[in-house]
Amino acid sequence: MASKSLEDVIKSNHNIVDVLRNSRIGSYVYPVVAAEFANWRDEQRAWRDSAVLFDQSHHMAELTVEGPDAGRFLESLSINSFKNFPVDRAKHYVPVSPEGYVIGDVILFHLEEDQYVLVGRAPTVNWVEYNAKKGGHSVKTIRDDRSPSRPDGNKVERRHYRFQIQGPNAPQILEKLNGGPVPDIKFFHMDRINIAGRKVRALRHGMAGAPGLEVFGPYAEKDEIRAAILEAGKEFDLYQVGSRAYSTNTLESGWIPSPLPAVYTGEEMKAYREWLPAEGYEATGSIGGSFVSNDIRDYYSTPWELGYGFYIKNDHDFVGRAALEKMQGRKHRKKVTLEWNGDDVTRVIASAFQRDQLPYKWIDFPVANYASSSFDRIMRGDRMVGLSMFQGYTFNERCMLSLGVVDDDVEIGDVLTLVWGEPGGGTDKTATEKHRQAEIRVRVSAAPYAREARENYVESWRTRAA
Repeated sequence: MASKSLEDVIKSNHNIVDVLRNSRIGSYVYPVVAAEFANWRDEQRAWRDSAVLFDQSHHMAELTVEGPDAGRFLESLSINSFKNFPVDRAKHYVPVSPEGYVIGDVILFHLEEDQYVLVGRAPTVNWVEYNAKKGGHSVKTIRDDRSPSRPDGNKVERRHYRFQIQGPNAPQILEKLNGGPVPDIKFFHMDRINIAGRKVRALRHGMAGAPGLEVFGPYAEKDEIRAAILEAGKEFDLYQVGSRAYSTNTLESGWIPSPLPAVYTGEEMKAYREWLPAEGYEATGSIGGSFVSNDIRDYYSTPWELGYGFYIKNDHDFVGRAALEKMQGRKHRKKVTLEWNGDDVTRVIASAFQRDQLPYKWIDFPVANYASSSFDRIMRGDRMVGLSMFQGYTFNERCMLSLGVVDDDVEIGDVLTLVWGEPGGGTDKTATEKHRQAEIRVRVSAAPYAREARENYVESWRTRAA
Protein backbone atom coordinates (compact mmCIF):
# COMPACT_ATOMS: atom_id res chain seq x y z
CA MET A 1 0.00 0.00 0.00
CA ALA A 2 1.31 3.38 -1.01
CA SER A 3 2.18 5.72 1.83
CA LYS A 4 -0.22 8.56 2.52
CA SER A 5 0.49 12.13 1.47
CA LEU A 6 -0.35 15.63 2.63
CA GLU A 7 -3.08 15.67 -0.01
CA ASP A 8 -4.60 12.56 1.59
CA VAL A 9 -4.57 14.30 4.98
CA ILE A 10 -6.36 17.32 3.53
CA LYS A 11 -8.98 15.18 1.73
CA SER A 12 -9.71 13.03 4.77
CA ASN A 13 -10.31 15.94 7.13
CA HIS A 14 -13.00 18.61 7.17
CA ASN A 15 -10.51 21.47 7.40
CA ILE A 16 -6.70 21.45 7.38
CA VAL A 17 -6.77 24.35 9.84
CA ASP A 18 -8.32 22.07 12.46
CA VAL A 19 -5.69 19.40 11.78
CA LEU A 20 -2.82 21.85 12.30
CA ARG A 21 -4.36 23.62 15.28
CA ASN A 22 -4.81 20.26 17.03
CA SER A 23 -1.52 18.70 15.98
CA ARG A 24 0.05 16.69 18.78
CA ILE A 25 3.61 16.98 17.53
CA GLY A 26 4.65 18.75 20.73
CA SER A 27 6.99 21.66 21.28
CA TYR A 28 9.77 22.42 18.84
CA VAL A 29 13.07 20.96 20.00
CA TYR A 30 16.48 22.26 18.96
CA PRO A 31 18.45 19.04 18.49
CA VAL A 32 21.76 17.92 19.99
CA VAL A 33 23.05 21.29 21.26
CA ALA A 34 22.86 21.62 25.05
CA ALA A 35 20.07 23.78 26.46
CA GLU A 36 22.54 26.02 28.32
CA PHE A 37 26.30 26.21 28.66
CA ALA A 38 26.28 28.95 31.32
CA ASN A 39 22.80 30.38 31.76
CA TRP A 40 20.62 31.74 29.00
CA ARG A 41 20.62 35.28 30.43
CA ASP A 42 24.41 35.58 30.27
CA GLU A 43 24.43 33.89 26.90
CA GLN A 44 22.03 36.55 25.57
CA ARG A 45 24.06 39.32 27.20
CA ALA A 46 27.26 38.05 25.59
CA TRP A 47 26.21 38.73 22.00
CA ARG A 48 25.83 42.39 23.00
CA ASP A 49 28.78 42.75 25.39
CA SER A 50 31.51 40.30 24.40
CA ALA A 51 31.21 37.36 21.97
CA VAL A 52 29.26 34.16 21.39
CA LEU A 53 29.63 30.88 19.57
CA PHE A 54 26.44 29.65 17.94
CA ASP A 55 26.44 25.96 16.95
CA GLN A 56 24.12 25.77 13.93
CA SER A 57 25.22 22.31 12.87
CA HIS A 58 22.05 20.41 13.71
CA HIS A 59 18.70 22.21 13.49
CA MET A 60 18.61 23.06 9.78
CA ALA A 61 18.13 20.92 6.70
CA GLU A 62 20.67 21.19 3.88
CA LEU A 63 20.18 20.61 0.16
CA THR A 64 23.01 20.64 -2.37
CA VAL A 65 21.92 21.45 -5.92
CA GLU A 66 24.51 20.96 -8.63
CA GLY A 67 24.71 20.61 -12.37
CA PRO A 68 24.87 22.84 -15.46
CA ASP A 69 21.29 24.09 -14.94
CA ALA A 70 21.59 24.65 -11.17
CA GLY A 71 21.56 28.46 -11.24
CA ARG A 72 18.73 28.76 -13.77
CA PHE A 73 16.71 26.12 -11.94
CA LEU A 74 17.01 27.81 -8.56
CA GLU A 75 16.21 31.22 -10.02
CA SER A 76 13.02 29.81 -11.57
CA LEU A 77 11.66 29.13 -8.07
CA SER A 78 12.76 32.36 -6.43
CA ILE A 79 11.56 35.94 -6.19
CA ASN A 80 15.27 36.89 -6.04
CA SER A 81 17.30 37.87 -9.06
CA PHE A 82 20.47 35.86 -9.74
CA LYS A 83 22.20 38.71 -11.55
CA ASN A 84 25.49 39.55 -9.86
CA PHE A 85 25.48 36.29 -7.91
CA PRO A 86 28.94 34.82 -8.51
CA VAL A 87 30.78 32.08 -6.64
CA ASP A 88 31.55 32.93 -3.00
CA ARG A 89 28.34 34.86 -2.50
CA ALA A 90 25.27 33.96 -0.47
CA LYS A 91 21.67 35.03 -0.80
CA HIS A 92 18.55 35.06 1.35
CA TYR A 93 16.46 32.82 -0.93
CA VAL A 94 12.65 33.14 -0.96
CA PRO A 95 10.28 30.99 -3.06
CA VAL A 96 6.54 31.64 -3.28
CA SER A 97 3.57 29.54 -4.34
CA PRO A 98 1.76 30.09 -7.65
CA GLU A 99 -0.68 32.17 -5.57
CA GLY A 100 2.17 34.46 -4.53
CA TYR A 101 2.48 33.49 -0.86
CA VAL A 102 5.74 32.61 0.88
CA ILE A 103 6.65 28.92 1.09
CA GLY A 104 9.67 29.58 3.27
CA ASP A 105 13.16 31.03 3.20
CA VAL A 106 16.72 29.74 3.43
CA ILE A 107 20.26 30.95 3.01
CA LEU A 108 21.58 29.96 -0.42
CA PHE A 109 25.36 29.53 -0.75
CA HIS A 110 27.00 29.70 -4.20
CA LEU A 111 30.02 27.47 -3.56
CA GLU A 112 31.23 26.48 -7.03
CA GLU A 113 30.29 27.48 -10.58
CA ASP A 114 27.48 24.90 -10.82
CA GLN A 115 27.04 24.08 -7.14
CA TYR A 116 24.74 25.69 -4.59
CA VAL A 117 23.72 24.74 -1.06
CA LEU A 118 20.43 25.69 0.62
CA VAL A 119 20.45 25.79 4.42
CA GLY A 120 17.31 26.34 6.48
CA ARG A 121 13.96 24.95 7.52
CA ALA A 122 12.27 22.03 5.76
CA PRO A 123 9.51 23.76 3.70
CA THR A 124 11.86 25.45 1.23
CA VAL A 125 14.18 22.46 1.03
CA ASN A 126 11.19 20.21 0.29
CA TRP A 127 9.87 22.50 -2.45
CA VAL A 128 13.23 22.79 -4.22
CA GLU A 129 13.93 19.05 -3.96
CA TYR A 130 10.50 18.22 -5.40
CA ASN A 131 10.97 20.50 -8.39
CA ALA A 132 14.45 19.10 -9.03
CA LYS A 133 13.10 15.54 -9.02
CA LYS A 134 10.29 16.47 -11.45
CA GLY A 135 12.86 16.65 -14.19
CA GLY A 136 13.28 19.17 -16.94
CA HIS A 137 16.55 20.53 -15.56
CA SER A 138 20.05 19.10 -15.64
CA VAL A 139 20.54 19.11 -11.87
CA LYS A 140 21.03 16.61 -9.10
CA THR A 141 20.45 17.04 -5.38
CA ILE A 142 21.99 15.74 -2.16
CA ARG A 143 19.85 16.11 0.95
CA ASP A 144 21.04 16.19 4.54
CA ASP A 145 18.11 16.47 6.96
CA ARG A 146 18.31 18.19 10.32
CA SER A 147 19.51 16.06 13.19
CA PRO A 148 16.84 14.11 15.10
CA SER A 149 15.17 16.15 17.84
CA ARG A 150 15.80 13.40 20.37
CA PRO A 151 18.76 11.26 19.26
CA ASP A 152 18.53 9.18 22.48
CA GLY A 153 22.28 8.67 22.68
CA ASN A 154 22.67 7.57 19.07
CA LYS A 155 25.57 9.02 17.10
CA VAL A 156 24.63 12.05 15.01
CA GLU A 157 26.32 12.75 11.68
CA ARG A 158 25.92 15.69 9.32
CA ARG A 159 27.70 16.62 6.10
CA HIS A 160 28.88 19.96 7.50
CA TYR A 161 29.39 21.78 10.77
CA ARG A 162 28.26 25.39 10.98
CA PHE A 163 29.42 27.87 13.61
CA GLN A 164 28.79 31.57 14.02
CA ILE A 165 31.19 33.76 15.98
CA GLN A 166 29.35 36.98 16.82
CA GLY A 167 29.63 39.97 19.13
CA PRO A 168 31.80 43.05 19.62
CA ASN A 169 34.84 40.89 20.50
CA ALA A 170 34.38 38.57 17.51
CA PRO A 171 36.91 40.42 15.28
CA GLN A 172 39.70 39.91 17.83
CA ILE A 173 38.86 36.21 18.19
CA LEU A 174 38.80 35.71 14.42
CA GLU A 175 42.10 37.54 13.98
CA LYS A 176 43.71 35.36 16.63
CA LEU A 177 42.37 32.22 14.96
CA ASN A 178 43.54 33.39 11.55
CA GLY A 179 47.02 34.28 12.78
CA GLY A 180 46.68 37.81 11.46
CA PRO A 181 44.15 40.23 9.97
CA VAL A 182 41.02 38.62 8.59
CA PRO A 183 40.02 39.45 5.00
CA ASP A 184 37.56 42.33 4.71
CA ILE A 185 34.53 40.23 3.80
CA LYS A 186 31.41 42.15 2.77
CA PHE A 187 27.93 41.22 3.98
CA PHE A 188 26.81 37.90 2.47
CA HIS A 189 30.17 37.40 0.77
CA MET A 190 32.49 34.46 1.46
CA ASP A 191 36.23 33.99 1.78
CA ARG A 192 38.63 31.63 3.56
CA ILE A 193 40.26 32.01 6.95
CA ASN A 194 42.65 29.85 8.94
CA ILE A 195 41.40 27.86 11.92
CA ALA A 196 43.50 25.11 13.52
CA GLY A 197 45.76 24.91 10.46
CA ARG A 198 42.83 24.45 8.08
CA LYS A 199 41.47 26.73 5.38
CA VAL A 200 37.88 27.27 6.47
CA ARG A 201 35.13 28.86 4.44
CA ALA A 202 33.63 31.95 6.11
CA LEU A 203 30.46 33.90 5.38
CA ARG A 204 29.93 37.45 6.58
CA HIS A 205 26.57 37.07 8.19
CA GLY A 206 25.01 37.72 11.56
CA MET A 207 22.12 36.82 13.78
CA ALA A 208 22.85 39.02 16.76
CA GLY A 209 23.37 42.38 15.11
CA ALA A 210 27.08 42.43 15.90
CA PRO A 211 30.18 41.85 13.77
CA GLY A 212 31.19 38.30 13.04
CA LEU A 213 31.42 35.39 10.62
CA GLU A 214 29.74 32.07 9.97
CA VAL A 215 32.29 29.31 9.33
CA PHE A 216 31.56 25.87 7.93
CA GLY A 217 33.27 22.75 6.71
CA PRO A 218 33.28 18.93 6.83
CA TYR A 219 31.51 17.55 9.89
CA ALA A 220 34.46 15.31 10.73
CA GLU A 221 36.44 18.48 11.57
CA LYS A 222 33.72 19.90 13.85
CA ASP A 223 35.24 19.10 17.24
CA GLU A 224 38.67 20.28 16.20
CA ILE A 225 37.37 23.60 14.88
CA ARG A 226 35.13 24.22 17.90
CA ALA A 227 37.98 23.50 20.33
CA ALA A 228 40.19 26.02 18.53
CA ILE A 229 37.46 28.69 18.63
CA LEU A 230 36.84 28.16 22.34
CA GLU A 231 40.54 28.32 23.13
CA ALA A 232 41.00 31.53 21.14
CA GLY A 233 37.91 33.04 22.77
CA LYS A 234 38.97 32.55 26.37
CA GLU A 235 40.63 35.95 26.76
CA PHE A 236 37.74 37.67 24.99
CA ASP A 237 34.89 36.40 27.21
CA LEU A 238 33.44 34.08 24.56
CA TYR A 239 30.26 32.24 25.55
CA GLN A 240 28.85 29.15 23.92
CA VAL A 241 25.14 29.69 23.36
CA GLY A 242 22.75 26.87 24.17
CA SER A 243 19.50 26.03 22.44
CA ARG A 244 17.38 27.98 24.96
CA ALA A 245 18.96 31.33 24.14
CA TYR A 246 19.80 30.65 20.49
CA SER A 247 16.40 31.31 18.94
CA THR A 248 15.82 34.51 20.91
CA ASN A 249 18.46 36.45 19.01
CA THR A 250 15.95 36.85 16.20
CA LEU A 251 13.74 38.93 18.51
CA GLU A 252 16.43 41.57 18.49
CA SER A 253 17.48 41.17 14.86
CA GLY A 254 14.02 41.02 13.30
CA TRP A 255 13.66 37.77 11.33
CA ILE A 256 10.31 35.94 11.53
CA PRO A 257 11.55 32.35 11.49
CA SER A 258 8.57 30.13 10.77
CA PRO A 259 5.77 31.48 8.58
CA LEU A 260 3.25 28.85 7.60
CA PRO A 261 4.29 27.37 4.22
CA ALA A 262 1.69 28.31 1.61
CA VAL A 263 1.24 24.85 0.13
CA TYR A 264 -2.23 23.73 1.25
CA THR A 265 -4.29 25.33 -1.52
CA GLY A 266 -4.31 25.70 -5.28
CA GLU A 267 -4.72 23.13 -8.03
CA GLU A 268 -1.19 23.87 -9.26
CA MET A 269 0.19 22.65 -5.94
CA LYS A 270 -1.80 19.39 -5.88
CA ALA A 271 0.99 17.25 -7.33
CA TYR A 272 3.37 18.68 -4.74
CA ARG A 273 0.96 17.89 -1.91
CA GLU A 274 0.71 14.33 -3.25
CA TRP A 275 4.52 14.13 -3.08
CA LEU A 276 4.77 15.47 0.48
CA PRO A 277 4.40 12.67 3.06
CA ALA A 278 1.64 12.54 5.68
CA GLU A 279 4.29 12.35 8.39
CA GLY A 280 6.24 15.37 7.06
CA TYR A 281 6.59 18.92 8.35
CA GLU A 282 3.71 20.34 6.34
CA ALA A 283 1.21 17.70 7.51
CA THR A 284 2.25 17.41 11.16
CA GLY A 285 3.33 20.96 12.01
CA SER A 286 1.12 23.02 14.25
CA ILE A 287 -0.68 26.36 14.22
CA GLY A 288 -1.15 28.12 17.54
CA GLY A 289 -2.42 31.35 19.02
CA SER A 290 -5.57 33.39 19.46
CA PHE A 291 -6.22 33.98 15.76
CA VAL A 292 -8.64 31.41 14.32
CA SER A 293 -9.90 31.25 10.74
CA ASN A 294 -11.51 28.47 8.73
CA ASP A 295 -9.54 29.56 5.66
CA ILE A 296 -5.93 28.36 5.67
CA ARG A 297 -5.05 31.20 3.31
CA ASP A 298 -5.56 33.65 6.17
CA TYR A 299 -2.41 32.19 7.74
CA TYR A 300 -0.27 32.73 4.65
CA SER A 301 2.24 35.58 4.34
CA THR A 302 3.18 37.72 1.35
CA PRO A 303 6.82 38.72 0.76
CA TRP A 304 5.97 42.33 1.62
CA GLU A 305 4.60 41.39 5.04
CA LEU A 306 7.82 39.61 6.01
CA GLY A 307 10.02 42.45 4.75
CA TYR A 308 11.06 40.67 1.57
CA GLY A 309 9.25 42.88 -0.93
CA PHE A 310 12.43 44.51 -2.19
CA TYR A 311 13.74 41.07 -3.21
CA ILE A 312 11.07 40.75 -5.90
CA LYS A 313 12.75 41.17 -9.27
CA ASN A 314 10.78 40.69 -12.45
CA ASP A 315 13.92 40.23 -14.53
CA HIS A 316 13.26 36.48 -14.75
CA ASP A 317 10.38 34.04 -14.91
CA PHE A 318 9.61 32.34 -11.61
CA VAL A 319 6.76 30.48 -9.94
CA GLY A 320 4.31 33.01 -8.54
CA ARG A 321 5.48 36.00 -10.58
CA ALA A 322 2.07 36.67 -12.16
CA ALA A 323 0.35 36.55 -8.78
CA LEU A 324 2.87 38.95 -7.23
CA GLU A 325 2.46 41.39 -10.11
CA LYS A 326 -1.27 41.52 -9.33
CA MET A 327 -0.52 42.12 -5.63
CA GLN A 328 2.05 44.82 -6.33
CA GLY A 329 -0.22 47.84 -6.02
CA ARG A 330 -2.06 46.72 -2.90
CA LYS A 331 -1.48 47.88 0.64
CA HIS A 332 0.36 45.24 2.62
CA ARG A 333 0.86 44.59 6.27
CA LYS A 334 4.34 45.44 7.49
CA LYS A 335 6.76 43.72 9.85
CA VAL A 336 7.27 45.26 13.30
CA THR A 337 8.53 44.41 16.76
CA LEU A 338 5.96 44.45 19.55
CA GLU A 339 7.17 45.37 23.04
CA TRP A 340 4.97 43.74 25.70
CA ASN A 341 3.84 45.67 28.76
CA GLY A 342 5.75 44.33 31.77
CA ASP A 343 2.86 44.73 34.22
CA ASP A 344 0.54 42.77 31.94
CA VAL A 345 3.13 40.01 31.50
CA THR A 346 3.62 39.64 35.26
CA ARG A 347 -0.17 39.56 35.72
CA VAL A 348 -0.39 36.63 33.29
CA ILE A 349 2.45 34.79 35.02
CA ALA A 350 0.96 35.45 38.47
CA SER A 351 -2.23 33.63 37.47
CA ALA A 352 -0.28 30.34 37.68
CA PHE A 353 -0.21 30.83 41.46
CA GLN A 354 -3.93 31.50 41.82
CA ARG A 355 -6.01 28.44 42.65
CA ASP A 356 -9.50 29.91 42.29
CA GLN A 357 -9.65 30.01 38.47
CA LEU A 358 -8.09 28.67 35.31
CA PRO A 359 -4.73 30.38 34.73
CA TYR A 360 -3.82 32.34 31.67
CA LYS A 361 -1.71 30.60 29.07
CA TRP A 362 1.79 30.05 30.42
CA ILE A 363 4.54 32.41 29.25
CA ASP A 364 7.78 30.48 29.16
CA PHE A 365 11.22 32.08 29.31
CA PRO A 366 13.14 32.81 27.21
CA VAL A 367 10.99 31.49 24.31
CA ALA A 368 7.21 31.43 24.49
CA ASN A 369 6.28 29.65 21.27
CA TYR A 370 3.99 26.64 21.45
CA ALA A 371 3.42 25.87 17.78
CA SER A 372 5.38 25.53 14.56
CA SER A 373 3.72 28.75 13.38
CA SER A 374 2.22 31.19 15.89
CA PHE A 375 -0.62 33.62 15.21
CA ASP A 376 -1.90 35.85 18.02
CA ARG A 377 -4.40 38.61 17.31
CA ILE A 378 -3.28 42.24 17.58
CA MET A 379 -6.23 44.50 18.27
CA ARG A 380 -6.99 48.21 18.12
CA GLY A 381 -10.23 48.37 20.03
CA ASP A 382 -12.57 45.88 18.38
CA ARG A 383 -10.62 45.75 15.10
CA MET A 384 -7.85 43.24 14.37
CA VAL A 385 -4.90 45.14 12.92
CA GLY A 386 -2.22 42.47 12.85
CA LEU A 387 -0.68 39.25 14.08
CA SER A 388 2.08 38.41 16.54
CA MET A 389 4.11 35.51 15.09
CA PHE A 390 7.13 34.83 17.33
CA GLN A 391 7.67 35.83 20.95
CA GLY A 392 10.14 35.58 23.80
CA TYR A 393 12.13 37.40 26.46
CA THR A 394 15.39 39.26 25.95
CA PHE A 395 17.61 39.89 28.94
CA ASN A 396 19.39 42.59 26.96
CA GLU A 397 16.22 44.67 26.76
CA ARG A 398 14.63 43.33 29.98
CA CYS A 399 11.33 42.77 28.24
CA MET A 400 9.13 40.42 26.26
CA LEU A 401 9.16 41.04 22.53
CA SER A 402 7.36 39.55 19.61
CA LEU A 403 7.77 39.85 15.87
CA GLY A 404 4.65 40.32 13.84
CA VAL A 405 2.84 42.05 11.01
CA VAL A 406 0.44 44.98 11.29
CA ASP A 407 -1.78 47.00 8.98
CA ASP A 408 -0.17 49.73 6.93
CA ASP A 409 -1.78 52.54 8.98
CA VAL A 410 -0.29 51.34 12.29
CA GLU A 411 2.60 53.57 13.37
CA ILE A 412 5.69 53.15 15.51
CA GLY A 413 4.79 54.05 19.09
CA ASP A 414 1.14 52.97 18.85
CA VAL A 415 -0.09 50.98 21.84
CA LEU A 416 -2.23 48.01 20.80
CA THR A 417 -3.58 44.88 22.48
CA LEU A 418 -2.28 41.34 21.99
CA VAL A 419 -4.78 38.57 22.74
CA TRP A 420 -2.74 35.85 24.46
CA GLY A 421 -4.07 32.32 24.55
CA GLU A 422 -6.42 30.24 22.46
CA PRO A 423 -10.20 30.49 22.58
CA GLY A 424 -12.24 27.85 24.37
CA GLY A 425 -9.47 26.87 26.76
CA GLY A 426 -7.09 25.73 24.03
CA THR A 427 -6.85 22.85 21.55
CA ASP A 428 -5.56 19.29 21.59
CA LYS A 429 -1.95 20.46 21.19
CA THR A 430 0.32 18.86 23.74
CA ALA A 431 2.50 21.98 24.00
CA THR A 432 -0.09 23.99 25.94
CA GLU A 433 -2.20 23.45 29.00
CA LYS A 434 -5.85 24.38 29.47
CA HIS A 435 -5.98 28.13 29.92
CA ARG A 436 -7.97 31.30 29.52
CA GLN A 437 -7.19 34.25 27.31
CA ALA A 438 -5.53 37.45 28.46
CA GLU A 439 -5.09 40.88 26.96
CA ILE A 440 -1.56 42.26 26.93
CA ARG A 441 -0.68 45.80 25.90
CA VAL A 442 2.05 46.02 23.27
CA ARG A 443 3.93 49.02 21.93
CA VAL A 444 4.75 49.01 18.23
CA SER A 445 8.50 49.30 17.68
CA ALA A 446 10.96 49.05 14.82
CA ALA A 447 12.21 45.78 13.35
CA PRO A 448 15.03 45.16 14.04
CA TYR A 449 14.44 46.22 17.62
CA ALA A 450 18.09 46.31 18.62
CA ARG A 451 20.05 49.39 17.53
CA GLU A 452 23.09 47.18 16.90
CA ALA A 453 21.18 45.14 14.35
CA ARG A 454 19.82 48.20 12.56
CA GLU A 455 23.29 49.70 12.27
CA ASN A 456 25.32 46.60 11.43
CA TYR A 457 23.09 44.74 8.96
CA VAL A 458 23.97 46.80 5.94
CA GLU A 459 21.75 46.51 2.87
CA SER A 460 19.91 43.48 4.18
CA TRP A 461 16.28 42.44 4.51
CA ARG A 462 16.51 43.34 8.20
CA THR A 463 17.13 47.00 7.49
CA ARG A 464 15.60 47.77 4.11
CA ALA A 465 12.03 48.83 3.71
CA ALA A 466 9.67 46.46 1.94
